[in-house]
Amino acid sequence: MTFENKTAIITGAGSGIGFAVAKRLHDAGANIVMNGRNAAKLKAASETISNASDRIKLVAADIALPETANMLIEVAEDAFGGVDILINNAGVFEPKPFLELSEADYDRFVDIILKGKFFAAQAAAKSMIKQGGGTIVQTGSIWALQAIGATPSAAYSAANAGVHQMVKNLAIELAPHNIRINAVAPAVVETPVYNTFMTEEQVKEVLPGFSSFHPLGRNGQPADIAEAILFLASGQASWITGTVLPVDGGVMAGRN
Repeated sequence: MTFENKTAIITGAGSGIGFAVAKRLHDAGANIVMNGRNAAKLKAASETISNASDRIKLVAADIALPETANMLIEVAEDAFGGVDILINNAGVFEPKPFLELSEADYDRFVDIILKGKFFAAQAAAKSMIKQGGGTIVQTGSIWALQAIGATPSAAYSAANAGVHQMVKNLAIELAPHNIRINAVAPAVVETPVYNTFMTEEQVKEVLPGFSSFHPLGRNGQPADIAEAILFLASGQASWITGTVLPVDGGVMAGRN
């Protein structure tokens, strides 16, 4: 897949899936605008991709704020003339029983996962319409497709279910503007998100136990999800829109 002369915005690009996508897009020739909340982390990630690339711009800001979406579009238009691809990847994950969830917990999941993706998609679509079309890929979750007892995640799952349904609605609304929108729904992927609520020792102890949860016998890696995202963002998927694609090692097929 080549992305020469394309400009892509990637949210949550400082690590994990977002970083893997940003690197693959840059390696495939795209201009990239990388977004994340931590400026130092974002800068380090960009330098890992390239120490001196004029095809990389950074925007350190919270995607939960609608003004961040507008800022991303402004940077893409000013630096590269527009935006062709939005990878709406930023998210947060922390299992917590339903009866223990606070309003602040709920707002955090909805603001980052659903509100962030909603207004980023809206801002990108307005820009894409001016140049005749584009592509949006959202990162959703299999937790929005089925409940996992080991990881109680009612608010997280509800927010991602909204992301999935947004894909279907926007596919219809944006099709006349030649804008496609799809989502991937990953299962357990080994990214730094688990270090946000577990120690490094706990991660090493707990995560391997989820390998057997997947019929293919292993947890996912960021590259597994990145390849699916790149396919949906590419011309090879030009007749695919409104789809939520499980990239899950077989979890949605069933369990042994």
